[in-house]
Amino acid sequence: MATWDATSVIIAKRDHGELPDEAIQWFIAAYTDGTVSDEQAAALAMAVFLNGLTGHELAVWTQAMIDSGDRIDHSQLDRITVDKHSTGGVGDKVSLILCPLIAACSPLVAVPQLAGRGLAHTGGTIDKMESIPGWKAEMSGAEMTAALLDVGAVIASATGDIAPADKKLYALRDVTGTVPSIPLIASSIMSKKIASGTANLVLDVKVGRGAFMTNIDDARELARAMVDIGNRAGVNTAALLTRMDQPLGSMVGNTLEVDESVAILRGAPFDSRSSDLIEVIVALAEEMLHMAGVDANPREVLESGAAHETWRAMVRAQGGDPDGAMPRSDHEHLFRSPATGFLADLDALSVGLASMRLGAGRSKQGEAVSAGAGIEILVKPGSAVTEGQPIQRLLADDPAKFPAALELLEKAVTIADTAAEIPSPVIERIR
Repeated sequence: MATWDATSVIIAKRDHGELPDEAIQWFIAAYTDGTVSDEQAAALAMAVFLNGLTGHELAVWTQAMIDSGDRIDHSQLDRITVDKHSTGGVGDKVSLILCPLIAACSPLVAVPQLAGRGLAHTGGTIDKMESIPGWKAEMSGAEMTAALLDVGAVIASATGDIAPADKKLYALRDVTGTVPSIPLIASSIMSKKIASGTANLVLDVKVGRGAFMTNIDDARELARAMVDIGNRAGVNTAALLTRMDQPLGSMVGNTLEVDESVAILRGAPFDSRSSDLIEVIVALAEEMLHMAGVDANPREVLESGAAHETWRAMVRAQGGDPDGAMPRSDHEHLFRSPATGFLADLDALSVGLASMRLGAGRSKQGEAVSAGAGIEILVKPGSAVTEGQPIQRLLADDPAKFPAALELLEKAVTIADTAAEIPSPVIERIR
């Protein structure tokens, strides 16, 4: 192997060069162990931000990040592993429903999902699950294997041994203006997902005002980059582009989103406010089952309520009490329609930020969240409303938080004279 130094690697990418495999592998390993400084890693991240990575460079970069830590081995399982990842949105409680649903569709499939916490206006799956009394996110490899063999699905937090290079590099990107780089985003997501050991992966790439990717061309580029990385690494990977202009479902907030998830898992009839959420779940489930070679109808299974028992078993397997009392916020405020007409739009970003101001989200990593805070969406876009009609229910531990949230919600709502056509939340599939 050639001898590399950080400055040479930085200069090569700065000058639009394609980095040799060994240079990438050395730099990622050296940054992880501290040989390369933060300043040097920041310079390379900026060079990548400005000049990009080729498909081959990106695959090598991602593999180097995977190689910086452990890779989970699911070879002991007698099931086909399939996982899902979302790029994040508002009201996105898809994983809570999708994981037990896939397990309920077939005993041949296991869903080993590693999830994270929320930041800013996007909620985190782990935060939501921790609303359940006794439930724990941390699982050893043996515990995860036992739960997957028994139940078929787990939702757990990633350990620090999974792609530690990503954790270190992401913290650096966050303070150097290099977060919105498609190659760096793609490698960050895929290094953790590939290291989690799944054989099949479906990506839910959100696009719209409440998503990280607000432009469909950028979202499509990100989806294709991640699909390419996964397939190059031997993980059967596909993606769905889904809309995030409006909140998904009827609840935004941790306990609230568990409430909505359990209601759906209990089976039909479903609340019409959850129809967009269910459409996304079914589309993702169809893709996951297709990858696993399983012939099942996920909508029929969801309507039957069979996935509810799997949910309860999944919660119990991680120490949780599915019948336990979850945290609730004591204070409530109704936000009313400012006019008569049709609710034409409900801006997802504003709703997500309002929920954060109520205490449901965090502005920086490590900050505590209120499990009971959040927003119930009483009326979905496309519906008729009258002036003064309650259209959202706000919940908070401290009523002093309501004014700041209401300021955002007043800007989030658009009332029109005619009903707006609400497009399908599923835009396209990328395989």
